[in-house]
Amino acid sequence: MRILIVDDEASARARLRGLLEAEADVEIVGECANGRDAVEAIERLTPDLVFLDVQMPDMNGFGVVRAIGPELFPLVVFVTGYDRYAVEAFDLHASDYLLKPFTVERLRKTLARAREALRRQDLERLHEGLSSLIERFRAGDGYLRRIAVRLDARIRFFDVDEIDWIEADAKLVRVHAGGRVYPLRESIGRLEEKLDPSRFFRIHRSAIVNVERVAEIETGGDGNQSVVLKDGSRLPLSRANRLKLYEVVSEDSRSSSR
Repeated sequence: MRILIVDDEASARARLRGLLEAEADVEIVGECANGRDAVEAIERLTPDLVFLDVQMPDMNGFGVVRAIGPELFPLVVFVTGYDRYAVEAFDLHASDYLLKPFTVERLRKTLARAREALRRQDLERLHEGLSSLIERFRAGDGYLRRIAVRLDARIRFFDVDEIDWIEADAKLVRVHAGGRVYPLRESIGRLEEKLDPSRFFRIHRSAIVNVERVAEIETGGDGNQSVVLKDGSRLPLSRANRLKLYEVVSEDSRSSSR
């Protein structure tokens, strides 16, 4: 199998490459760190199988599929950190997926499925499933709709609409929703990439707000500004992000009034 690896994280590409190189029938024909390079590489290299990261800046995995066209796309394995909602969609429509962090055993099962699909040349059915998957995520463009957080022996699932704001805290974030705070092992930068930028805006290096929760923007005597949320939370607004926040909130208001 001629394989292309697409992931914006160098460490993730290196781990996957190392595991794949242990397989006798695998040839890694290329690696890409972003979606636009992936489109060019797929057209030029015509791989049999693409391991495609879903969450990438600039152009995500779904954008890569749309750019090539589902009916022309090679066999694909989505590599994702998505929540359970999205994984159910992959189960229904995708040839296969790897949920980060994945085990060696899970990767071997994925490769076995890929070998069987290529042996049977069952690509027409897989292309139909890929088209259905892209249509399912077209409206949200693949952004997170639900988030799962671990609370001791429980896992709490909630819609992103419930989020008021997100706070960076060392190597994790704290999700503020409905008056409660939930820890999530994710960097604020990676989480920002997974959220719809028309609905969530990073007002400061350590804070992301749900734009629907913004009540007002205050200017202090020193000229510094704060974002005041509807629940009374007051968060610093960086100078670099002021104008963009005005645009996002204004656009959200116009969309709500239509």
